[in-house]
Amino acid sequence: MPMHSGARTFLLGSAAMGALLLQGAFGPACAATASPQQSEATHLRKPARHAPAADTHGVTAQGATHRQAADSAAISSALKASSEDITVSATAAPGNNVLSTSTRRHSTTQVTVISASDLKATGQTNLIQALSQMMPSVSAPPLPGVGNNAFVQTMQLRGLSADQTLILVNGHRRHLGANFNANAGPNWGTEPADISMIPVGAVDHIEVITEGATALYGQDAIAGAVNIVLKEDTQGLSADFKNSGYYAGDGQALDGSITKGFAIGRHGGYLDLSAQITHQLPTSRTGDYINPATYPNDLYYALPGGQADPRTAALGRNVQRILGIPKQTRESISANMGIPITDSIKFYSTDTYGHRRVNAAENFRSAADDLTVNAIWPNGMQPYLDLEENDFEVDNGFKGTTAGFNWDTYVNYGRDIQRYWMQDTDNPTYGVNSPTKFATGSAVTSQLTAGFRASHALRLGFLPKLANVEFGAEYRRDMFAMGPGVYESYGNGGVPILEGPNAGKAANPGSADHAGNPPLAVTNQNRDVYDGHVNLDFYVLPRWEWTLGGRATSYNNLATVTTGSVGTRYNFSDRFALRASINSGYRPPTLGQEYYFYSAPFATYSIDQLPSTSAPARALGAQALKGEYSRSYSVGVDATPVDNWHVTGNLYYIAINDRLASTTTLGGAGVGRLLANAGLGNVTYASYYTNPVNTATYGGDIATDYTLHTKRLGTFRFAFSVSLTDNEIRSSNAVPQVLQSMNLAYFNQYARTVLLHSAPKNRENLSVNWSWGRWSAFIQESRYGSLIYAATPSLPTNLWLVERPAFITNIEVSYRILPQWTVAVGANNLGDKYPTRLSPKSIATSFNAYKYSFFSPYGFNGGMYYVRTGLNF
Repeated sequence: MPMHSGARTFLLGSAAMGALLLQGAFGPACAATASPQQSEATHLRKPARHAPAADTHGVTAQGATHRQAADSAAISSALKASSEDITVSATAAPGNNVLSTSTRRHSTTQVTVISASDLKATGQTNLIQALSQMMPSVSAPPLPGVGNNAFVQTMQLRGLSADQTLILVNGHRRHLGANFNANAGPNWGTEPADISMIPVGAVDHIEVITEGATALYGQDAIAGAVNIVLKEDTQGLSADFKNSGYYAGDGQALDGSITKGFAIGRHGGYLDLSAQITHQLPTSRTGDYINPATYPNDLYYALPGGQADPRTAALGRNVQRILGIPKQTRESISANMGIPITDSIKFYSTDTYGHRRVNAAENFRSAADDLTVNAIWPNGMQPYLDLEENDFEVDNGFKGTTAGFNWDTYVNYGRDIQRYWMQDTDNPTYGVNSPTKFATGSAVTSQLTAGFRASHALRLGFLPKLANVEFGAEYRRDMFAMGPGVYESYGNGGVPILEGPNAGKAANPGSADHAGNPPLAVTNQNRDVYDGHVNLDFYVLPRWEWTLGGRATSYNNLATVTTGSVGTRYNFSDRFALRASINSGYRPPTLGQEYYFYSAPFATYSIDQLPSTSAPARALGAQALKGEYSRSYSVGVDATPVDNWHVTGNLYYIAINDRLASTTTLGGAGVGRLLANAGLGNVTYASYYTNPVNTATYGGDIATDYTLHTKRLGTFRFAFSVSLTDNEIRSSNAVPQVLQSMNLAYFNQYARTVLLHSAPKNRENLSVNWSWGRWSAFIQESRYGSLIYAATPSLPTNLWLVERPAFITNIEVSYRILPQWTVAVGANNLGDKYPTRLSPKSIATSFNAYKYSFFSPYGFNGGMYYVRTGLNF
């Protein structure tokens, strides 16, 4: 059902963030006595080391040993904030303890935990890649697209868009990245937060929260939330080094990381420092260059007699590099600190910084291309789009307990600065005087957050246990800015096309393949957000839990929106529980979605992605963007049929109204005239961001694991998980009248397919984690379901690729040479599996460049081997 600003729809929501769980996995609390105010930890001195907890029913991802799962369930719980003489309560309050950086397990909310050991076993050095390998419900293609899409990997949770998943660090919202995914591909038109800038070694565990996440953490957690919990060790040093490469002989990478824990003072203060450096060389799986329109005179213009230029044979056709992982260097550091100020107040600071440099190949331009100035590039040019990025976040605050209330007050500031260059290219309108390197502009995002949260245990005589109320208020200021490119990167130098059959005609201005930001693109926008929420967690019967909560958020440039959640869980026994929830959510358009501008010049025209607020977009029917309203329903089961065997399952339905997406690329003489009248000359094609459709997502997932202890062969942990997702369009919104009058498609089948089918419909993981003495091994078999890929919008639907399901094997074997020294060898995609190859007609639309779909969730580079060594003290 659609919801509107100011609507009375107010679904109270679940708040099940991590409390000091001294009760069993499914409800009955442990026996002891205390006042309600002392039912949660009230002392902040001498936090306990990360020891295995008694949480024996933790929901964990594949590959984790049961001991690791228990560790993860305890780390970041309120034990971090408690003293060595913890006061225990027989009726410990359920729900969210704001002293904790973690999310409570075994409530009405589904929480899946991936431990640091899980992440390391994948062999991945990027958090997004490691998470997507472990979680079947997460999809993250290694190359998320071409152009600037190739800079930053993105992920989809439950088949929805990347920015419909809320990213948190230690329970606090992380700022958005500045990389707007303007090109068609997975997560087209999104501007998500980037977790790859966080060192892998800094992470204690990752929590994936689905049902109830909008009430727990924020309205825009429509698909769910990912909470990255950092280490809080007071001692220890670990260092890892990895060398990897692809079977094909390219894509070598070096990665090094180090993490050190320090004790601060004598009362439990800690400081964890982490650093990571990754250098990735490029791969290329691009096909040989062929332009069907001019072949065989496609590399050079034909000679006067019409014969092919003899340089064609000498040059060869292996000149394209666009389909491949780009060259990249990434450095990141983090500091996570906590210092007790008094017995009941702690200061904390969580800081991250990352620097990235990327060199991404663009479309090859032959010497027979009107964009190529042959005097500069006699054999054609292979342009590269470069990124330099600086990203940081500082989160400072105080946590404590006063008069029975646990509280957390904080100020968080994050900023992402990206600057772009084009190199090995030209602007043809400057002829032989054209530069070959252009500064094409910048994009910046920032977020300032100040907030207060509190939780309190309530003793209500008519309830069998303590209840818990959690509430808070937050102010955010979001910013998005785009800076200009140098004039030569977009300006017109006045020189016509110099060679070929079009010589003398006007050349299209701008650096090929990515023109710089013109004055139209330059912007600096802000948004003020005021957010308040309250959550209540209580038991109506000793084994029947309910969570109710609501959230109201006001956006100064949009609306005031109320959302909420209702959740329930019944623990039939200590081994079996059922849960269900109803949640509503709202995601506003990001400022980038409202104001981003992008131009791709071709020989005689350009294709522009227009801000919906601009005059050219308004001329094509664009209107002010609306936010996405969602409503979701879920049911689930948690079970432990026998000791060491755990099962969780979920069924869900998510309805989203006013889904945000890019229009179809609009073109034709009428479009050209409207754009010219609005100030954009020589632009024949354009698109803009809008709210074209209302969608429905149906899905389910199941995860089970069994741990087997043997006397002679060690310990085995078997795990199996399945995720099924299907996206459909429920209805379409009205097409602007100006487009109807020109009989133009507003959101055609191509755009619909990219929105709905760029992630696999199903995914299955089967793994075995084995340890015996000094040896350990991790073996994982993943099956990726089908998806649909169309090379271009003009390609007939019968030539679209249905990528066949694929089985991918990942393996790692490690040996502990010394107690502190471990060596491991492994392979991702052991069988060297490649995705379904595109048909010749589909490949021809891209000058033979794309042999494989870059939508492929496991990539298109084949097998990768690696050697890893680690030191732990």
